[in-house]
Amino acid sequence: MPKLNVLVAGSTGYIGIELIKLLVKHPKINIKYLCGNSSVGKKISFFDKKLINRKLPNITRFKNNLLKDVDIIFTALPNGEAQVISKKLLKKNVLIDLAADFRLDKASEYLKWYKKKHKAPNLIRRSIYSLPEITGNKIKKFKIIGCPGCYPTSILLPLIPLIKKNIIKKDNIIIDSKSGYSGAGRGVHKKYKNKNLYESLSAYGVGFHRHNSEIEQEIRKFTKEKFSFIFTPHLSPMFKGILSTIYIDLNKGKTVKTLHNELAKFYKKSEFIKVLKINSLISTNNVINTNNCIISVCKSKYKNKAIILSSIDNLIKGGAGQAVQNLNIMKNFKSIEGLK
Repeated sequence: MPKLNVLVAGSTGYIGIELIKLLVKHPKINIKYLCGNSSVGKKISFFDKKLINRKLPNITRFKNNLLKDVDIIFTALPNGEAQVISKKLLKKNVLIDLAADFRLDKASEYLKWYKKKHKAPNLIRRSIYSLPEITGNKIKKFKIIGCPGCYPTSILLPLIPLIKKNIIKKDNIIIDSKSGYSGAGRGVHKKYKNKNLYESLSAYGVGFHRHNSEIEQEIRKFTKEKFSFIFTPHLSPMFKGILSTIYIDLNKGKTVKTLHNELAKFYKKSEFIKVLKINSLISTNNVINTNNCIISVCKSKYKNKAIILSSIDNLIKGGAGQAVQNLNIMKNFKSIEGLK
């Protein structure tokens, strides 16, 4: 079987680099084009020395005529740019977007949360938000894939199975997430120039972070009841990794063991989701440089409450790795291709 030709747009950002590192190991992928704007003509190894001995194309500017030479387009671009490319896709093309352009089901929601008018509203219904372990084979019917954000990935993976089985209450969910500063992209030092990223912890987007929209949208697909939560993200003095701490109330008759058993059962066959023993303490160190999500269910001092810990590498499981996972499902490749 011939290899799939791939174009990576936004190849020099943190997620773009991680994506290239995964794709060069994928036995069924040929990287045909690497695209960027300010870096045209440069070698990708200029941005990461680990790619120095790889035979990869120099960075070129994206042009529509490149689409005829590729099967898969990965876009790790600023919000709004994948929408423009989506309107130029050919029949043979599949677009896998790692930004937020096709995460929300309504153009009005995109405008509300991202303060931009969606440039391809008619294509939203022809796209799918794909959290691989939840979406599964549904992805195969679509040519435009919206990959989840990093925070929602760490949050939705433990919550969705519990919401589906009515094990936890749908209100008073409190989510406290901490991420490495790479989640803010290469411009993080300019964006947070008055904060010492290496020695301080800071909350941001308090009450109204954009990922609220994603979390709410996806949870509502599994419950008709009123659903409410509070989500607060923090930048931590580390380069990458996310640890989400989720405080929930158990439904009557449910216990921490019930909750743990349901998650363990739901993810029993998953290559990448690891549900640990009750009260296991976890850290971002357990997942860095992997496509894994580790989940720990912990008891609280109140019998009707529980604490869930969930950790991922924000650039891999929360970004590039999840995109490759979606590709593997779509093309019937083994789930671990490129992700070992």
